[in-house]
Amino acid sequence: MNWIETQIITASAGVDALCAMLTDLGIKGFSIADPADFQEFLQNKEGKWDYIDQDLLGMAQGDTTVTVYLPDNAQGAEQLVALRAMLAQIHARDDAQLFGTLELTLKNVREEDWANNWKQYFKPFTVGERLLIKPSWETCENPRNRAVLEIDPASSFGTGQHHTTRLCLELLEQLMHPGDRVLDLGCGSGILSIGALLLGASGATAVDIEENAAATATENARKNHIDPTLYRVFCGNVLEDETLCREIGDGYDLICANIVADVLIAMKQLFRRFLRPEGTLIVSGIIMERRDEVLDQLKSAGFTLLEVREKEGWAAASLRIS
Repeated sequence: MNWIETQIITASAGVDALCAMLTDLGIKGFSIADPADFQEFLQNKEGKWDYIDQDLLGMAQGDTTVTVYLPDNAQGAEQLVALRAMLAQIHARDDAQLFGTLELTLKNVREEDWANNWKQYFKPFTVGERLLIKPSWETCENPRNRAVLEIDPASSFGTGQHHTTRLCLELLEQLMHPGDRVLDLGCGSGILSIGALLLGASGATAVDIEENAAATATENARKNHIDPTLYRVFCGNVLEDETLCREIGDGYDLICANIVADVLIAMKQLFRRFLRPEGTLIVSGIIMERRDEVLDQLKSAGFTLLEVREKEGWAAASLRIS
């Protein structure tokens, strides 16, 4: 397998927290270069050193970097989009400037090449019993007359190929009833909420903290001929913006949230606020190492676990208000 070397410029104070958040994206291996560590070595080294390589001495003046390797395939493409969105969110909230610039560079491929080449991995595919997902640049046959969901993710997470999204779509197809009102928190490309409308939802609301994601979701709804009166899209942070929460409203029959573990935990009371009594919650984006922690937190907020699905290190779950 080929790998894309991806380097993030950060600061010493933010390295540990950044690595924890990378782990929640399913990125397990890091290479850390921190001048502060090398400065400490130079100051505290024992014994006599006749020679230290100039390249090593240069580390003491360089940037603090975290380097990760993403697979050069569809999963890696999704991870890169999620990584970019996460870094933008961290940077926007980093009032104390603990994380540095968070500038991201691809080391062994040109940015414009990656932006176009990953499309070779995005081909039409089926999900569950009723959905066929395809990018706009592909044509395909549909002998079983599935609902066709056309998605151009642009730079937003959500082609449907990542395990977290597929697990969420499968649960959505199983649990949603015709006429349900659906809320998609952390909507990315809008794939979950648009899929819900194609499967018979009476209306859907999509929310994302990234402006580009909100714009992409709106455009994807248009491409799928969704009645704009049935689809609302908001950009903002529901954890901090009470006005936004009031605009979103409540009484939803089903919520989808394909987000990282810490955000799912932080939203646990909001899920209850937005759902109707006995409403259904579908959560995904959870690495297996944090599955029990997330589910325990949701249970403590008054949810009953219905089902857990797992795929290659990722978990998704459906729950209902007790």
